[in-house]
Amino acid sequence: MGPDDIRKLLKDLRGKKLGIEGAMQKLKVLPFEDLGFAKIDNHRAIRRGFPEVILCSGKTEKQILGIIRKSGCFVATKASRRIFEEIRRFRKDAEFNEAAGMVFSKQQKRKITKREKILVVSAGTSDIPIAEEAAVTAELMGNSVERLYDVGVAGIHRLFGNKEKFFRANVIVVVAGMEGALASVVSGITDRPIIAVPTSVGYGASFKGIAPLLTMLNSCSPGIAVVNIDNGFGAGYMASLINK
Repeated sequence: MGPDDIRKLLKDLRGKKLGIEGAMQKLKVLPFEDLGFAKIDNHRAIRRGFPEVILCSGKTEKQILGIIRKSGCFVATKASRRIFEEIRRFRKDAEFNEAAGMVFSKQQKRKITKREKILVVSAGTSDIPIAEEAAVTAELMGNSVERLYDVGVAGIHRLFGNKEKFFRANVIVVVAGMEGALASVVSGITDRPIIAVPTSVGYGASFKGIAPLLTMLNSCSPGIAVVNIDNGFGAGYMASLINK
């Protein structure tokens, strides 16, 4: 139950559409609703300004659908097209961004209120799914987002040919796998805050993202914060908080 639900509840009470018993039933699930396998945090949108996000990885299809059936606005990450199609059977307002692997309700989309841009940069094409997760998250939170993809250090002239975009941005999200050097390079040419996202893209010695994670954590260039491996959602969320 988010802010809109609370307003509707109060309106119904004032208009006597809802009796005391009905109001009590709704209020019982106001802080959270216990489904046994999940406790839905209905206060998240009130506390944080953004609803609880459903991580689909590790959950069964039945659990994912059960949570969404009890949710108003929702955002689901690491989702497949199959999950989206199942959600659409009972939530006609659901939308799917396949590149980002995200399903969300139309009502969760917010009007862009900030002119300052968030720039999302990917080192390679293989990093785009995580970069898109960051970009879509930031857009859902009401930010203007610009994308700059496939500008990794293997062809660094591609990066320097787009330098003006770094100075137009208020916050920069840098997504890179392999050795993860791109975040340090970007931080070295701009004074904007950098959120670095290591990805699990790479060959054997990248250790599924451990190598770029350590590179980013050990960067000698100041102004870089690092999120977990493949955590595009966390990067987009933090970028939005900074952009506010």
